[in-house]
Amino acid sequence: MNVTWTSRRWRALEPFQCHARVMTSVMPSPSPGLGRAPTDAPSRGLPSPTLMLPGAYIHDATARVRAAQRRVRLTTLTIADEQRTYALIEALVAAAKRGVDVQVAADVFTYVDAAGTFLPARYRTTRRRESSALAARLTEAGATFTWLGSERGLIWRGRTHTKLSVVDDVSYAFGGVNIDDRGASNADYMFRVEDPRLADDLDEVYERIVRMNASQLGHPSLTLRHGDDTVLVDGGVPGDSVIYRRAMALASEAVHVLLISQYCPTGPLGRIIAERPHALWFNPPRHASPANRVLISASMAATGYRTQYRSRRYLHAKCLVMTMPSGERVAITGSHNFVRGGVALGTREIALETRSAAVIDQILAFHRTHVLGSRHGGLAHPPGL
Repeated sequence: MNVTWTSRRWRALEPFQCHARVMTSVMPSPSPGLGRAPTDAPSRGLPSPTLMLPGAYIHDATARVRAAQRRVRLTTLTIADEQRTYALIEALVAAAKRGVDVQVAADVFTYVDAAGTFLPARYRTTRRRESSALAARLTEAGATFTWLGSERGLIWRGRTHTKLSVVDDVSYAFGGVNIDDRGASNADYMFRVEDPRLADDLDEVYERIVRMNASQLGHPSLTLRHGDDTVLVDGGVPGDSVIYRRAMALASEAVHVLLISQYCPTGPLGRIIAERPHALWFNPPRHASPANRVLISASMAATGYRTQYRSRRYLHAKCLVMTMPSGERVAITGSHNFVRGGVALGTREIALETRSAAVIDQILAFHRTHVLGSRHGGLAHPPGL
């Protein structure tokens, strides 16, 4: 069973209710294979989401944290005090010291990721020590820091892959940027939204992640309705992913699917995509860390899929843009890689389902400039999940 938020209260819904489609008519841009529509209705969803590349996101969030008055929330898979994130960490410390309610949560994948298992023990110990020092520094300044997940068992099980930040009434979400130098240099993005209600909702998502983490439990998938837009939240229950289900439902109706992801799509969604015209953009195995290289190679061998991605920069963005028979476009953008294994392992995720022409046009501009159009520049490196 899924759950939705309505007027700040929890309400259980039947699955077909949670999967109700959002019916805003939009006119796509004339990108090849992405359809056309005869009319272009204005979006009545989230107000003016702005796509930001990793460096711009971290710079903008840093400036807003420096000016924060009430609250800061940040959750990420990995976090580190490094060259490209130093200013943000300093801003978090300063905000906490002046009395702002600063809460930060990061997954233990930060210092025990699979890439690290192939490195010398001395390096892994250094990363653990640096991570502990960062958490201690934030805590000493008055912030609340929470490590998410467990170091025991299969490294990919029960991960918090959700990326979001809230600074007062400004939110950053629906992308894949981690708070470290690797995350800041990937081909990736986040969306900034200035909206008090979304900020409150994402604050509750954050609190629920931390609360359920303390019990080492997940919660059922959630949908948060914002007019014609829907925020999709996977709560970490193995096998329960509203993001993956919505992707399957929409892709099964689409006449064309554009996928951008870190990984090759797998499971029923991958088979649905294969049945219709599509364009797949994911990392070739040579770009990935040893563990991810095996994962991508095995997925490609099992599915027969090939990637069109040729840039040397590591691709970390995650979205689907689907064109419906009417020409209407719908996108799902967020932290989910559209891989069945993450669903089975109970990975926490967040995404936005939207038919907003403004949002989808920004995604397609990112695709043209940083995925399709980027043939060189930027080295591949082994990021996390």
